[in-house]
Amino acid sequence: MTTTAAHTTVLLDEAVDALLAGAGDAPAGQWVDATFGRGGHSRRILSRLSPQGRLLAFDKDPEAIQEAARIQDARFSIRHEGFRHLADLPVGSAAGVLMDLGVSSPQIDTPERGFSFRFDGPLDMRMDTTRGQSVAEWLASAEVGQIAEVIREYGEERFAGPIAKAIVARRQERGPVASTAELADLVAGAVKTREPGQNPATRTFQALRIFINAELEELQQALEASLSVLRPGGRLVVISFHSLEDRIVKQFVAQHSKEVYDRRAPFAAPQPMRLKALARIKPGAAEVAANPRARSAVMRVAERTEVPA
Repeated sequence: MTTTAAHTTVLLDEAVDALLAGAGDAPAGQWVDATFGRGGHSRRILSRLSPQGRLLAFDKDPEAIQEAARIQDARFSIRHEGFRHLADLPVGSAAGVLMDLGVSSPQIDTPERGFSFRFDGPLDMRMDTTRGQSVAEWLASAEVGQIAEVIREYGEERFAGPIAKAIVARRQERGPVASTAELADLVAGAVKTREPGQNPATRTFQALRIFINAELEELQQALEASLSVLRPGGRLVVISFHSLEDRIVKQFVAQHSKEVYDRRAPFAAPQPMRLKALARIKPGAAEVAANPRARSAVMRVAERTEVPA
């Protein structure tokens, strides 16, 4: 495996401070790092928990599981599962849940993973390389309309149609696209204009990665599960890196931060709000200067409200 750059955790202090706020100097209880990645948030959380505190992490990436094995702390455990499996935890069992979405620097910078057009490698893009279809396998049989829909919906790419046609034409002429460089070249030939400084393949690679990993569907499932898992007063902290993710988080928090009235029963008591929106935080100029990948990050913080008796 190619050696990769170290991962710099975005909004490290801000996220952990928001998660543990109000829990005292040495929190007990069970906390959840729903997206372990390379463990930056988990290690910082553990450094602040009491001996009675516990931290449970989730991650689909086998390399993340290997990294987690380096944490020799009896208070820590990890599951090789996606964070939709938050739903498996007991109701009200978590004092706080942290979600750091997207891909990590080691994933992006490892050619063999196929996440980036900057390196030539197999067109994979799976978060969990032990199961599921790779992007190359899906593109080998998907129809033009399916490919265009994915690129348009998940990449917000206005040239989705021409890109999809180019991929299928290439498949019919010379066989399926198998590498990141081949796909990037095809996209560049189909995209007529692009914002200054942005590679023509950026939106297409984002779209295919999100689709093949069902990232937005899993995010929605995990957010819904957090409502059940969080105890009253527990914090939900979510860091997003593109507008599709952030829109889902923003709408979810807004939806559950208000009382819900049943129009069919106008005199019935409303369903109480389940979350209280607390903050929206962006990285500061110094962090963005030190880590340009932090530029697009948005962190939203909410608190689980009291559950009526």
